[in-house]
Amino acid sequence: MKILEVLDRKSIISDLAASNKTETLKEMAAPLAEAAELDPDALVNVLVEREKLGSTGIGGGVAIPHGKLKDLTSIALGFGISRQGVAFDSMDGKPTHIFFLLLTPENSTGLHLKLLARISRLLKQEPFKEKLLQTETGDEIYQVIQAEDEEF
Repeated sequence: MKILEVLDRKSIISDLAASNKTETLKEMAAPLAEAAELDPDALVNVLVEREKLGSTGIGGGVAIPHGKLKDLTSIALGFGISRQGVAFDSMDGKPTHIFFLLLTPENSTGLHLKLLARISRLLKQEPFKEKLLQTETGDEIYQVIQAEDEEF
């Protein structure tokens, strides 16, 4: 599955304003909730509950917050960059700058895991992360992701 099959341009935030974990989740969830016609508070609650199981901050400046929602009909993906970095309880204890927010319907475990694996593989590539961090706009971010998606 390609990332751009589920990433809506309106869900790309090129400069997150949030300075902590919960605010980051709220800021990233807002455009996804609007697009999927979901209650943003319910969406954030699902993400916060998932974070209680263990941080989705995987280290290296990356986090992939994710959750499953019963009212969601298809996979939704958001992206954000925090220029200042967010304390996200990452495994390496360092600030997080790159975020992919993944939401899936409750019954789509296979797709959920495939997309998580795809995103994780991409974000292990330092040149890809560097290109993302050098962008300034949502369109530039989209183009960087598109270039990698085409290689897949």
